[in-house]
Amino acid sequence: MPSRTALLVIDMQNATVALAHRAAETVAVIAGLSERARAAGVPVVTVRQRDEGMVPGTEGWRVVPELAPREGEPVVDKTTPDSFLGTDLDGLLRGLGVTEVVVTGFATEVCVDTTARQALSRGYDLVVVADGHTTSRRTPADDSIAQYNTIYRTIGWPGRRIRVRAAADVELRPA
Repeated sequence: MPSRTALLVIDMQNATVALAHRAAETVAVIAGLSERARAAGVPVVTVRQRDEGMVPGTEGWRVVPELAPREGEPVVDKTTPDSFLGTDLDGLLRGLGVTEVVVTGFATEVCVDTTARQALSRGYDLVVVADGHTTSRRTPADDSIAQYNTIYRTIGWPGRRIRVRAAADVELRPA
């Protein structure tokens, strides 16, 4: 049975992007992938962090303009690194018939990784966009991103298909 894909854009908000490593490049990659997804009829799901430092309605909480959800696109607000915990993300994806998630966003070793593993635990196939996730500016940020790409290239998960692809090589299949 063919996979039905959804693109997850995690925590690409003004406050997080302001401290992101290779911010402009990562935003551009995700924006291009989002446009391809929309053109293919693949849902783009925006996930936003909400906490004491990311207060709804503030400038820092808003999604960067290049990645702002389009009217009618799903938005999920979360309060933990896990985009599924305490949210309607799983129900939303199942309602759309999604069987595979394409994961992008901030921060590689926290919210992106936690959401990716939870997606696997909930029965979704996974594509990690190798050039579509980032972490905070710190030494060595490139090493951290590369390490997580390697983890997902080698991790085993019974019954799940896991791939790491550059954004240009991601296959998008409508739900």
